[in-house]
Amino acid sequence: MSTYAILGCGSVGHAVAEELVERGKDVLIVDKDESRVEALRDQDLNAQVADVRDEAVAGLVEDRDVVLIMASDVDANEAAVENIRGRNDDQFVVVRASDPVTSDELTELGADVVINPSSVISDAALRALESGELEYKARQLADVVSATDGRLAIIAHDNPDPDSIAAAAALQAIADHLGVEADILYFGDIGHQENRAFVNLLEIELTHYDDVDIDDYATVALVDPAKAGEVEVDHDIDIFIDHYELEADIEAEFADVRPSVSATSTILTKYIQEFDLSVSQEVATALLYGIRAETLDFRRDTTPADLTAAAYLYPFADHDTLEQVESPNMSPETLDVLAEAITSREVQGSHLVSNAGFISERDALSQAASQLLNLEGITTTAVFGIVEDTIYLAARSKDIRLNIGRVLADAFVDIGESAGHSTQASAEIPLGIFTGIETTEENRETLLSLTEEAVTRKLFDAMGVESESGNNGS
Repeated sequence: MSTYAILGCGSVGHAVAEELVERGKDVLIVDKDESRVEALRDQDLNAQVADVRDEAVAGLVEDRDVVLIMASDVDANEAAVENIRGRNDDQFVVVRASDPVTSDELTELGADVVINPSSVISDAALRALESGELEYKARQLADVVSATDGRLAIIAHDNPDPDSIAAAAALQAIADHLGVEADILYFGDIGHQENRAFVNLLEIELTHYDDVDIDDYATVALVDPAKAGEVEVDHDIDIFIDHYELEADIEAEFADVRPSVSATSTILTKYIQEFDLSVSQEVATALLYGIRAETLDFRRDTTPADLTAAAYLYPFADHDTLEQVESPNMSPETLDVLAEAITSREVQGSHLVSNAGFISERDALSQAASQLLNLEGITTTAVFGIVEDTIYLAARSKDIRLNIGRVLADAFVDIGESAGHSTQASAEIPLGIFTGIETTEENRETLLSLTEEAVTRKLFDAMGVESESGNNGS
C-alpha cells in the first residue's frame, strides 16, 4: 500500500489528509504551525512540526511513496520540491502553485503534478454549470413533450443517416417515458445498405413524411437537419436538436444546438442519462453507432462529451448487431456503380473524380466514394451519377487541409444544393444547368459526356487542381 506525506496543512491539505485517512491510507502531515499540528494530533492524525523549506524535511519524508506539498506559500513549496528532488527522484511529488508561471517553475524543479487552485475551482465551476444547464434543459424538454395533446412527430433529415435516426429513436424513447406516443418520420430514401441494415436489425420503425398528414400531430420535433440540405416541414417546429447551427433562423419552443459535440446522438445520450432512463438495447446500440458513424469511429472531430457518451452506452449495446450493421452485403447495383466509378476515374494528385453514369440507386455513390478512398495515394474522392433529370454527387476526404463540404459549396454555388462537413459531403444539381438538353434515350450519351466534363472541371477547380481530361489515374 502506498504511503503519503502532506507538507503544509492549510485548509486544502487538511481536507486531503482527512480523505486519505478515511480511505485507510498511511499519512504523515508536516506543518510549521505548532497549534495546528496539536489540533491534528487531537484528531488522531500523524503530524509533526517542521518548516517545509528546511532540507531536513526531505529526509523526514524520504520513505513516503507520494509527497503532496500543499502550503499556500509558493516559495516554500519550490524549496521543498528542490530539497526532495535533491535526495530522491523516485517519489511521486504533487505540489500546489498559485498561477501558470509558478506552475512552470515547479514543473522544471521536478514536480510530477502541479495543481493550480484557481484552475481547479474554475474547472469545477464549469462542470457544475454544464450539469446545471443540462438539468434545466431536460426540464424544458420534458415540459414541451409532456404538454403534447396527441402524438409527437419526430422528423429525421433527408435520406437520414445513423446519427439522425438514432437521435430520433432516443427522443421517441424519452417521449414514451413521459407518456407521449411518437412516430419517427423521414424525407427521401434510406438507400445506403449500411443504413438499411441499421434500421432493419435494430427494428426501428420509420414512416415516410409523405405517408402522413403532419397536421395530425400536436407537436413536431426536428432532429439533426442542419447539414443535410433544406428540410421543409408544413408545421411549426416545437423541438429542435442538432450539433450544428442551422443557417436559417428557426423558431422553436425548445431548442438545443451544441456545436461543442460531434453527434446529435451524443446530445440525446446526455438527456437519457439526465432522465435516468433505462433505454432498450436497440436504442443504446443505435446511439452508440450514431456516435461512431458521425465521428468516423472517433477519428474525426471527437470531443470528450462524445467519448463519455459512448462509454456510457457501450455496456448496454448489442455488439454482434453492430458488427452486422458495419458489414452489410453489397447490392448488385452498388457493385455496378463501383465498377463504373473505378473504370472512369480521373485522378489529379491525390484527388479523384469519377462519373458513374446513369444510375438507379443514388446511395451507391456514397459507398463508391468511400471505397475509392482506399486507393493508394488518394485522399479525396468525388463520385457523381445521373438519376432522371438530376446529378447526384457524393464526396469523401481524409485530407486535413481540405474541407470537402466547403469544396462542394464553392463548386456548385448558385446552381445546386450541397451539404456536408470536412470529411464527407453531397450535392444535387439539376441536369439542365449544364446542358440545356432534355433527357431522352436518344441523347443520353451526349448528356453524359457534357455532364462529365462540366462537373469534373468544377470539382478540380474547387479543389485547387487543374483537370486534364483523359487521365484515368492508372
